[in-house]
Amino acid sequence: MERKAARKTALSPAEVRTLRVLRTPALIQKFIDALDYQYADTAWSPRRVLRERKGHCLEGALLAAAALRVNGRPPLLMDLESVHDDDHVVALYRERGLWGGIAKSNFSGLRFRPPVYRTLRELALSYFANYFNLRGEYTLRAYSVPLNLHRLDACHWMTAEDDVWCVPEALIAARHFPLAPDPVTRALPRVDRRSFEAGKYGWVRH
Repeated sequence: MERKAARKTALSPAEVRTLRVLRTPALIQKFIDALDYQYADTAWSPRRVLRERKGHCLEGALLAAAALRVNGRPPLLMDLESVHDDDHVVALYRERGLWGGIAKSNFSGLRFRPPVYRTLRELALSYFANYFNLRGEYTLRAYSVPLNLHRLDACHWMTAEDDVWCVPEALIAARHFPLAPDPVTRALPRVDRRSFEAGKYGWVRH
């Protein structure tokens, strides 16, 4: 079984074994939470993340997508687009017709979502109140359609030693939908102090 999965995904049998143990989205989230958070202009494949045991939000989402795929689910990503901030990438999964998300973040509120959301808009909105920059500004503005990484197998997103920039490029190019009208977002208040400090729980300094 491991050899068959390895041939299908180009992962090694050992890599397949590591990911196959992560049978549920909650186990995948626990695994990527344990990775060191890195600040880097990189786009590492799951193979490199497994080897280095560190990564940022894109790399955590790619590893989550690889684990979902090894365990028989589609490898789907969603881009959360922001202003005055970094975009965020979420690995998507679905159970009983409802959406959930797996994500690595330096902010505690931008990580796991259980499968209770009827639409991707609902899922994206669940991140809104927790999505702020260090100036205390709410920064989330839009979400993308799902990107099925099966489309990018030709760029070896699961195993490449070089950065897999094909993934963020495809996410940026994907159709995005705004979460609120511009007049509303321009009038948003700042995040209150307690919410700000709670969101930074476990935050790793640059």
